[in-house]
Amino acid sequence: MTQGSIRVNEKYSSRIAKEMSLSVTQVEAVARLVAEGATVPFVARYRKEATGSLDEVAVAAIRDRLEELAELDKRREAILSSLEERGLLTPELQAALEIAQDKARLEDAYLPYRPKRRTRASMARERGLEPLARALMAQQGRDPKPLARPFVDAGKGVPDVEAALAGARDILAEEMAEAPRLRAAVRDLFFRRGRFLSKVVKGKQEAGATFRDWFAWDEPLRSIPGHRALAMFRGEAEGFLSLSLRPPEEEILDLARRSPECGVRGRGPDAREVETALADGCKRLLAPSLESEVRAEVKARADAEAIRVFASNLRGLLLAPPLGQKRVLALDPGFRTGAKLTVLDAQGGLLHHATIYPTTSTGQREIAAALLKELCARFRIEAVAIGNGTAGRETEAFVRELGLGLPVVLVNEAGASIYSASETARREFPDLDLTVRGSVSIGRRLMDPLAELVKLDPKSIGVGQYQHDVDQAGLRRALDDVVMSCVNAVGVDVNTASQELLTAVSGLGPALAKAVVAHRDENGPFRSRDALRKVKRLGPKAYEQAAGFLRVRGEEPLDASAVHPERYALVRRMARDAQCTVDQLLSDPSARARVRLEEYVSEDIGMPTLTDIMAELEKPGRDPRAGFSAFAFAEGVNRIEDLTPGMELPGIVTNVTKFGAFVDVGVHRDGMVHVSQLADRFVSDPAEVVSVGREVLVRVVDVDLQRGRIGLSMRGLSAKRGG
Repeated sequence: MTQGSIRVNEKYSSRIAKEMSLSVTQVEAVARLVAEGATVPFVARYRKEATGSLDEVAVAAIRDRLEELAELDKRREAILSSLEERGLLTPELQAALEIAQDKARLEDAYLPYRPKRRTRASMARERGLEPLARALMAQQGRDPKPLARPFVDAGKGVPDVEAALAGARDILAEEMAEAPRLRAAVRDLFFRRGRFLSKVVKGKQEAGATFRDWFAWDEPLRSIPGHRALAMFRGEAEGFLSLSLRPPEEEILDLARRSPECGVRGRGPDAREVETALADGCKRLLAPSLESEVRAEVKARADAEAIRVFASNLRGLLLAPPLGQKRVLALDPGFRTGAKLTVLDAQGGLLHHATIYPTTSTGQREIAAALLKELCARFRIEAVAIGNGTAGRETEAFVRELGLGLPVVLVNEAGASIYSASETARREFPDLDLTVRGSVSIGRRLMDPLAELVKLDPKSIGVGQYQHDVDQAGLRRALDDVVMSCVNAVGVDVNTASQELLTAVSGLGPALAKAVVAHRDENGPFRSRDALRKVKRLGPKAYEQAAGFLRVRGEEPLDASAVHPERYALVRRMARDAQCTVDQLLSDPSARARVRLEEYVSEDIGMPTLTDIMAELEKPGRDPRAGFSAFAFAEGVNRIEDLTPGMELPGIVTNVTKFGAFVDVGVHRDGMVHVSQLADRFVSDPAEVVSVGREVLVRVVDVDLQRGRIGLSMRGLSAKRGG
């Protein structure tokens, strides 16, 4: 569903307001703005008065819930239409469907009337056995055999009394399995008392060794963490595990027996037939059906948790501190094939490329050393970026030994090879080898991680778990939201940004981003934000959504800030009232001190927006990312074999999960800090303590060379790492 298809619906607004503890006015404002085509960053940044200063998380949550409720109503309308066409819609059934508050209850109410393939029950009805089923269900203490004899008819496929009774029981079993209230009660039982059981498939112990932790697992369904559920679902999908997600069978049957819809009410022989039908319906129909539902629900919850973790990790990576516009020498290391060397100017443009062999013979090392020194001098290099993959630590050690007097930084190269072969890379460097493109990407990542990483599919960056197992549409939506959020939080220089970076700007998207670049190539740099209006197909709405997030360094000083053009007149009025120019308002604290914000409060602008404007005037175009500082791994620790328990090492967090964090300590294999080892206090969520890209101090706890696993701890080290 597109943003524009969201409708302002009073019923939705009231429900969402209650669910999220917000006012109806706030929800309606978001619904209206999104329906008009506003993006989440725009609403959160520039419409604070309308939404009551809701942040991006809240705005996105309202948008997503509006879509869920609209989808539910769409399904409800389809069901009502189907029932009406088939002449099955009664006032009672319509009322039951109208009050259903979620998809499960909606489908429960519809299930008995849903067109289905031929079942044992439908075939029994075709044989005329429904009256017998009704007679048995009456449970009046009668002998079932005399009741069944009139229905014996070999021509209809009912050769004897037992066949008639069996068909009647099939009808009752299906009706019981489709009874809405019983289904709701048993569904609740699944979540309250269900067990998540996992067993190894016979004969697959060796082939499925990766999943041996789950070969005999038993855990309450209500408490299983999402990451554990996804691990076992993957093991099942690959054929190594057999899973069951059910409560005790006798508890399901006990609920069914006591059901007011279809339970056992008598004690006679006909009631025993009902009991038999009930047991069959529970075991053959109801339990498997609800297990499928519950599996889907557990999977959806686990997916949502994994997607949230992935999105949080991606945000940390995208907002990593940038080196900035510096001249960089980049190296994509390798042993046999050598290191691909590129020289980039301060804007990331390629100036020179070559291949050196710093990890082979003494002669090759001397040649590499001479070339590096010469290039650093010739191009006045300000930093060296080295990919952290194969031969990364060895190449880093070689460069440091040269004493260049420059920052030498290991750069996470995850996904660089994917960029190298991408259409974007081919468009930028059509005549370059893949490996040279990879080296360029490494250098640019040091200069501006955000600008370079937006060129990649986020899934290729490697900061999530089970990204190929979770709901792909939900993952794509969440990651797109994160990319857009980060890009717009930082702001984009419209005259230097790539097409991919512009694509993530609020209101633009791929087509308009391409049009902006084409206009820039044809007409030269944009001299003002207002000049963006001349871009083909960039209409007033797109301009409104994008302008505040685009930076133009030209004649209008506010164009380089996050002040939206719709507020330029207000800022000029502030300058007049303070008896200064806009330039002075931007540069002179005493001029800003003369501005009394309360004097500018009006019907459409309040203190939240005025405060934002003043903060922007103090630091125009401020970058929310932390300042860059060069990081170095411990010297002499390059391989997993170099690790010993008790070592304390600097590291960088590369991935955060619900069960802990992975940390790169410079040995080409990340170590694991379990959640219980993250701090000297109890930690319920690792994200409270660590984030992707954070520098940490860790202690080696154990090293498993055979499985390539490294156990780490951060306990007792907070003081040493400064927090």
